[in-house]
Amino acid sequence: QVQLVESGGGLVQAGGSLRLSCAASGRTFSSYAMGWFRQALGLEREFVAAISQSGARTYYADSVKGRFTISRDNAKNTGYLQMNSLKPEDTAVYYCATARNIGIMTREYDYWGQGTQVTVSS
Repeated sequence: QVQLVESGGGLVQAGGSLRLSCAASGRTFSSYAMGWFRQALGLEREFVAAISQSGARTYYADSVKGRFTISRDNAKNTGYLQMNSLKPEDTAVYYCATARNIGIMTREYDYWGQGTQVTVSS
């Protein structure tokens, strides 16, 4: 099994940037696609971005397209989410997860991190 640990969340003003990291245990990280999801208070968990095993393919939710960039460094067993031009509506707990194949549905992902809080002030 894979253990995932997110970090890099925090408080930032609107228009600012944050980079989230997702550290994976073991040496099988490169065998899995990786996704980022978020959940705001009172709302359902939603898809943010995903990346294929090699990093060749990426998908983004329309709400973050052009502002967020997903990437991975398989040699370091780490995934990233660079978030620029942050908006108050980006405020949520952000989760990383791994899947057998790249997808946008939460049910496609098998392993999840504990989440990291991102708060964007106006």
